[in-house]
Amino acid sequence: MFRLRPLRSARRSFSTYSKSERTQSRQRLAATSAVVAASVIVYSGLKHATIQNDSLPSSSFKPEYSSEKSKGSRPNSDDTLNTLVWGSNSSQKLLPSDSQSESFRSPTIAKWLDNVALRDLVLHKKYAACVDARGDVYQWGQGVEPSLILKGQNIVQLQSTDAKIYALSSSGRIYALEAGPTQQPSRQVSNAQSNSSWWATGWIWGREVIGAFQEIVPRTQLSWGEKFISISAGNDHLLGLTSSGRAFAHPINNDANAYGQLGFRKLDVPDTSSQSKERIPVELVPKSIADPYAKASPFKRGTFESTAEKTTAASLQFCPDIFEIPSLQGIKISQLIAGGRSSFALTSTGRVLGWGANEYGQIGLGDNVTLNTITVPTEVILWRMAQGAQTKCLNVSAGGDLTCFTVERTTQADTPRSSRTIELLLSGNGQYGSLGNNLYTNAQGSPIRARNISNLTEYDDGTKGLRPITPDSISVSPTGHVLLTLSSNLGRDLLAWGRNYDSELGNGKRSGLAVPTTLIDSDGERFLLRRKKAKEVLDFQGVIWKRGVEVEQKAVAGYNSSAVFWKVST
Repeated sequence: MFRLRPLRSARRSFSTYSKSERTQSRQRLAATSAVVAASVIVYSGLKHATIQNDSLPSSSFKPEYSSEKSKGSRPNSDDTLNTLVWGSNSSQKLLPSDSQSESFRSPTIAKWLDNVALRDLVLHKKYAACVDARGDVYQWGQGVEPSLILKGQNIVQLQSTDAKIYALSSSGRIYALEAGPTQQPSRQVSNAQSNSSWWATGWIWGREVIGAFQEIVPRTQLSWGEKFISISAGNDHLLGLTSSGRAFAHPINNDANAYGQLGFRKLDVPDTSSQSKERIPVELVPKSIADPYAKASPFKRGTFESTAEKTTAASLQFCPDIFEIPSLQGIKISQLIAGGRSSFALTSTGRVLGWGANEYGQIGLGDNVTLNTITVPTEVILWRMAQGAQTKCLNVSAGGDLTCFTVERTTQADTPRSSRTIELLLSGNGQYGSLGNNLYTNAQGSPIRARNISNLTEYDDGTKGLRPITPDSISVSPTGHVLLTLSSNLGRDLLAWGRNYDSELGNGKRSGLAVPTTLIDSDGERFLLRRKKAKEVLDFQGVIWKRGVEVEQKAVAGYNSSAVFWKVST
């Protein structure tokens, strides 16, 4: 049974914790009285109404938005799960009902998401999408109310692009959905429809299908028990990692390999012009190879004719397949990350390979490498600044033209106990201060250490010694700001730096920050992200999903905007 829950937009000051026990008692008493009064009113109003126990007839539910903003309302109690948003709201992707506010300079409670825990959330240019606790996908923005676009597939991860939203299910299936909020009807899958090009082939008979979607299938057969465990999308390409450590890439459009970010040039796609099962060969040639004199002067270029002008290969319309990257076969990959126009692979031994666009040095190959395009996976050297120490990369995060490497350095001292530190190295476009080194640099080819968050240690009671403070999570925005969660004995601090034109750093200003800075809440205290067991978790329809669920706050950096939501473990 779906229960429509009124969704209200509100701009409110927030506080992570309640003021005192006395205040909490008054709040509980007032809340109890309000609930009793509301129950009498609702019962009297519904006494003669017919209650339907079936599902919604449409994929789009219409919540009752309130345009009135609460003024001076008190912070919610510790039992409430609040989603916080800030930054650009020009497309109404933060607060769907608020068309007046172009941006929010400080974290604002999205009251319409109270007690709603999510599996994932993405903030794109003109829309936002999420996976609720049940694994269903919703999207909204551009004045369109939140609508259900994929139901019943137990989705665990989302990736957003201009034209498509890619969803990964818990079973390892990848689905492509049309991006941009639309009101789409639901329908039932028949045997004939299951073979259509834009209807998934893996649906259970009779299951409801919401909207148009396509399953992206591997061109190379997976081994028994192997499945996709993560996906990462750039501007024009998608990367997929399997449970066996194999790396795959999917072209989204004709620009998918413009900078060699796919890792291969030749592929084949189904022939949609006929009913046959024939496939058409397609070659996506990187710009640097198709026209190596593209940026040269007319004198040097002469009468050169680019390969792109001479090629007669078929144009890529839509590719329903994902292909294994040939150069990475036989290498066990533990993480596969896509930047805007580049790709990175972290091996199981802690080494990093990068390829794709490199105009800003975002691949991190060093200042001596001036090539704009790297077409072959090339190792990123991360031990230049730490000679004599054993270096291992723990995590790679990328967005736009910026790349972050979380690196562990171990030195063996004279004592039996070794010294271990954690550093955050960044490379790429730092014109907004995104490198975190207190400088504004247009291009940085050698990964450089970020200030305030590298080489930090704390005392460990268990080992009676020092241990490094490690970043818990890093989210890099495609537009140039970074949100980092730093976990220590004192809590999980949220730090931000980089671009701030639309107040996406949440510090109440619009000037950028060139060093990682701890965010401050409305009480003047450190902005701490929490973990707890929620009394109850609602799905996106406002229906109770489960009680006593372990949830944690997670920060996400999107296009010109940011959010902190409660994430439910899957």
